[in-house]
Amino acid sequence: MALPRELALDDAQVEDMLSNDWNLRIATVDAQGNINLTPMWFGWAGGNIYIFGRGQKVVNLRRNPRCTVLVDRNEKFPELQAIMMRGTARVLETAEEEAADPYLEEARRQMGIKYNGGHGQPKVDDPPPQRSTAGGRNRRWIVFTPDRTVTWDNFKLDRLKRS
Repeated sequence: MALPRELALDDAQVEDMLSNDWNLRIATVDAQGNINLTPMWFGWAGGNIYIFGRGQKVVNLRRNPRCTVLVDRNEKFPELQAIMMRGTARVLETAEEEAADPYLEEARRQMGIKYNGGHGQPKVDDPPPQRSTAGGRNRRWIVFTPDRTVTWDNFKLDRLKRS
């Protein structure tokens, strides 16, 4: 995807969105080649996206770890800002793999703060980390590592038109 560099988000905007925005969409591919697109909550640590998920996306990523994630904000076209990342996901299959991941604890802490009160519970002053762990056949942490990132900030469109 080729976008003018002038439309790209700057590093501070990217960090802000990945640290503070609530939702991303992850696109995986099933055995028949169909795209499975799912909105998820996520953490951002060590240059990776952390998602605790279950079901089809976990099954798909075990078979084919290539996927795409999108974090976007705003609804009106002139205000859209987005980060699209293509890369590879790794499913942490066991509690031992979770413990060995160097950034999972940081992502858990960040998610505890970010989603404090988000499940309809009242916010607390000192939110605990997100403590989900591997369970059943398909409840797992997913670690997404980007290898290509494209960003855009449509607020910059007017500036681009004037130049």
